[in-house]
Amino acid sequence: MVARTIEITEVYVDELTDIVAEKLLQKIKHYLDDLHSGQVDVFLTRTEAADFLKINSSTLWQWTNKGKIKCYGLGNRRYYNKKELIAQLKANELRH
Repeated sequence: MVARTIEITEVYVDELTDIVAEKLLQKIKHYLDDLHSGQVDVFLTRTEAADFLKINSSTLWQWTNKGKIKCYGLGNRRYYNKKELIAQLKANELRH
């Protein structure tokens, strides 16, 4: 069994808040960097995808059924990868 030493120090609430915030930021910094660099996949709901593409939800449904757009399911919900939508827009593969 490893012996541990417990040290009790008096700390003000503001100092403790700053210490916790700094440690938390250190732990999540790489996640934030990935998010800002665009490496994290962003998934859109049906409504968000239709709004993003500036189309009607029925057109989104048709494109999905025709295989023009890939959707991902989770339970009864469908999600669209924003990077894939942008790539297909750039490739000019999305037309009525």
